[in-house]
Formats: sequence, structure tokens, C-alpha cells
Amino acid sequence: MREVHFHRTASGHCPAEEFLDSLSSKQAQKVVWVLRLVEELELVPTQYFKKLAGTEGLWEVRVQHGGNTFRMLGFFSPSKGLVLTSGFAKKSEKTPHHEIELAAKRRREYLLRRNRDE
Repeated sequence: MREVHFHRTASGHCPAEEFLDSLSSKQAQKVVWVLRLVEELELVPTQYFKKLAGTEGLWEVRVQHGGNTFRMLGFFSPSKGLVLTSGFAKKSEKTPHHEIELAAKRRREYLLRRNRDE
């Protein structure tokens, strides 16, 4: 079983939580259902969870609801499990480069803060 956590920026901002709050009730319920699968299943089907190719340790939670596609990006932390950095509605075939860069930046910041705190 893996734990899922939401990343907080140094200023206390929680982008993944804000993303969930922006969704309709039914959309948020579907995202939470997929997050539960990620937590509880040892082998999560790739339609719901997969490593982002060409990145340094970034993963995406993949959610389909009706005609909408949502993604939450994150990384694994040895002490916390899966740390989700952001979420967004996916409008094109490929994951937007700026979303990948933002997740990578938040991963680096998280690791720097964690190393300072140890």
C-alpha cells in the first residue's frame, strides 16, 4: 500500500488541493476514487497511474470522467510515499510541458527542504 500526500509549497500553498476544490462534486469524487486505487492496489493499471517518460521520477495519476481528462502529477518520497504537486484538466494528447516543468521544480524544492530539515 502506498500513501498519497499533497505537496505544500514553502508558503503553505497546496496546488493539488486547490485543483480538487476547483472540480465539480462528481469530478472530484472520481479523482478521489482513482487516488484510492493508487493507494490500495499493489499493481495499479496504467490507465490510472504511470511514470512520465523522459522525466526524473515524475508520475501521473490519470482520471477520465465523461468527456473530461484530468491529471495529477507527483513523485515518490522515501519518507512520505507519493507526493502530488499539482492537478489540471488535460486538453491535448500530450501532457503540457509547462505542467511537467512545474512538477519537476516542486519536486526539487521539496527535496531541498527535506534535506535541510534532516
